[in-house]
Amino acid sequence: MLKFTICFIKQGNHFLMLNRESPEWMGAWNGVGGKLEENETPIEGILREVKEETHLELQQDLVQYKGKVTWYDVNGTFYGGMYLFLAEIPESMRYATPVKTAEGILDWKSLDWLLHPQNKGVADVKRFFETMIHDAHPYDYRCLYDEDLLVDVEKVKIVEEPFV
Repeated sequence: MLKFTICFIKQGNHFLMLNRESPEWMGAWNGVGGKLEENETPIEGILREVKEETHLELQQDLVQYKGKVTWYDVNGTFYGGMYLFLAEIPESMRYATPVKTAEGILDWKSLDWLLHPQNKGVADVKRFFETMIHDAHPYDYRCLYDEDLLVDVEKVKIVEEPFV
């Protein structure tokens, strides 16, 4: 079982992103999420993390399991990963931004902005973001790092997860 969760909250063509203040991905825009608590399922963990970081209480039926992001070094050593979720909230649901929280700054970002080739302020999600949004199947996005540099992402279809 992985230790972390991440969720990308979508409303129309925009995503609620968090510019983190903590050292891991400090200053980069990323989804919301965090560490699973003891005996917590990934869906329970992401619902809790979304509420803690955004104050949004999402219903479980709004949240889709999209797979996982796992981390390896160039020698194939596994370093961990996170369960990946996508939540689509209705356009009628209002969430005014920017919002300063203990975790960082929350703000809505357009898909074009997030995926722009010259955007260097987004965490390493560009390589799988569109697949995560548009493909119904969950994948293991196996991220291969050389030191801190992402060199490749291998997309492996997940047939079955034990907690789903």
